[in-house]
Amino acid sequence: MDERQGRAAELAQRGLSRSFRSRLLPGRLRNTSRFRWRQAFALNYWWLAHAVEVRVDAFERTGDPARLAEAERLYAQLKRRNHGLFNDYFDDMGWLCIAALRLHDAGGPRASASPYLADAVALFTRIHDRGWNPLHGESVSWRVQQPGYKNAPSNGAFAIASLRLFARAGDERMRVAGEAALDWLTETLLSPGGLVVDGLGRTGGGERDDAWVFSYNQGLYVGALVEAHALSGDDALLARAARTARAAIAALAPGGVIRGELARLDERGGGDAGLFKGIFVRYLALLVGALPPGTERAELLGFLRTTSGALAGHLDADGRAGDDWSAGPPPVTALSTQLSAVMALEAVARL
Repeated sequence: MDERQGRAAELAQRGLSRSFRSRLLPGRLRNTSRFRWRQAFALNYWWLAHAVEVRVDAFERTGDPARLAEAERLYAQLKRRNHGLFNDYFDDMGWLCIAALRLHDAGGPRASASPYLADAVALFTRIHDRGWNPLHGESVSWRVQQPGYKNAPSNGAFAIASLRLFARAGDERMRVAGEAALDWLTETLLSPGGLVVDGLGRTGGGERDDAWVFSYNQGLYVGALVEAHALSGDDALLARAARTARAAIAALAPGGVIRGELARLDERGGGDAGLFKGIFVRYLALLVGALPPGTERAELLGFLRTTSGALAGHLDADGRAGDDWSAGPPPVTALSTQLSAVMALEAVARL
């Protein structure tokens, strides 16, 4: 583990606890104007799925069982506030499936008796039964209300979750579904230059959102290819992942830090786009860990060190981060932004 990055990850984790604990575990409301509380008790389902993952990251880095216990409490609170596992958004449920598998894996000897694998299977089944359809090609819809809107978040998260689930549950339909979702991304949303566009059918027709090129979609595609490689051992999959990673860095982070994604979604900071960069870094780090030594691995590792170094260098004394990792945080920050920073620093600390 990179000890300097580990210290930065720990500081950011503390910032998450100090600044946003009432968003993570309601009932501990803190009254402060320094942090953005949008609908303090509203459920940000997919944000909290990532919150579970970053607490698992802390457990895996430190071995502290209290970190795992906190991840388990967060997961249980999400289910209580949501009145169960499911909602109408198939990408949300894909993220929670991934989080459930992280908890399952972290359980060690208890994992075989844990409920998390069963939850992951239930989420996979719900997505596959309710979200999978032939519109614009066999793939997963974004949400129940728009069966013809297909995008990278829903299919990328489903591909990763399905392939990981197959490795743990051994159900062949999971491998088939995961590979089909990955194939759909390649055939439908991958541009000639290697970038993944956001989706198609959003406005009711078959048009692609070619102008929407976001970092987290690149990360999901990279992550799905890494999971497919883990099952098959086919090095061509890693080569494809590296191509997309290099294209994403060139297009979105020519100076070493991804910038400008908020404006494309007309967000001033702290919305869903606050999570995008951290997701890209998480799955890029998994790719770097899978690549053999060589120029390509060194190039991608260099980017990870540059971007995480910029982020770590601009955390404030409370461990807070801003949407712009090349600058310090503004007076008002948001949960999505902080989660993104924590997951990025934890991912690079592993390397």
